[in-house]
Amino acid sequence: MAPFLDCLAREDLAPATLRGYRYDLRHFLAWHATVQPDAFALDHLAAFELIAYRQHMVAAGRRPATINRRLDALRRLCRWARSTGTLSGDVVHDLRPVRTARNRQPAGLTDPEVHALLRAAGASTHGLAARNYALVQVMLQAGLRVGEVAALRVADITLSDRSGMVRIRHGKGLKAREVPLNATARRALKPYLAAHPAPAKEAVLFVSGRDTAMPVRSIQAAITGLARRARLTRIPVSAHTLRHTFALGYLRDNPGKLLELAGLLGHESLDTTAVYTRPSREDLAADLERSHLNVDG
Repeated sequence: MAPFLDCLAREDLAPATLRGYRYDLRHFLAWHATVQPDAFALDHLAAFELIAYRQHMVAAGRRPATINRRLDALRRLCRWARSTGTLSGDVVHDLRPVRTARNRQPAGLTDPEVHALLRAAGASTHGLAARNYALVQVMLQAGLRVGEVAALRVADITLSDRSGMVRIRHGKGLKAREVPLNATARRALKPYLAAHPAPAKEAVLFVSGRDTAMPVRSIQAAITGLARRARLTRIPVSAHTLRHTFALGYLRDNPGKLLELAGLLGHESLDTTAVYTRPSREDLAADLERSHLNVDG
């Protein structure tokens, strides 16, 4: 698979996308080794093996989104193998995606949960309170992807008393964009930046306790740890949950501004953004409670 990964590395793909392909293909190889002791040979890959892998993930209870992402990685691998002559047949022709139920919007945090998370961030020990508070606020107030946050430099932040901006140099698809920073985000960033006097403009914005760059994994771990300390148990909380919270809050405060939200989130298609307009589980439950058929006796 190394030649395929080398080919991907030469394409215009985001680093996080490349890591995802590498991880998903390694997962397939690990599964393949459990059912076929012989060394994996791409030129001998058969359709029944891919279908068996799909069935294995379904039986293991993997989420449809995870299964489909891994199947997409295999489809891309097989298309490349056919283009190079490594594979002669179309082994992915019958490899169907798992159907996903997309009738509800993503889950975000409620206002009390946001406050609890921020309290936990502000109470962080080991001198990390200012950083963690600024980190959470930037993700809540600007809706950035975790990979975009990890890539931020000091030079990407512009702050003044009345305005602010964060510049994402390489968003998804390596597209740049700018997102305004509201007063809440600016108030969180100022003390954090003040604690690091005169940093180099190209210095990483969010650093670890050892003043080294925080990779995506460390940011994810920080958010998960803060959510645990805040005792948030209603939904699993990750860095992406904060992005969902931003999007849902934006549409709540700015009904109908889907195009504007797509621009802030860096979505290429409005179809991607439209998921936030779908009814939540709570909305559906409230609708049924109000239903004229919901009568006693």
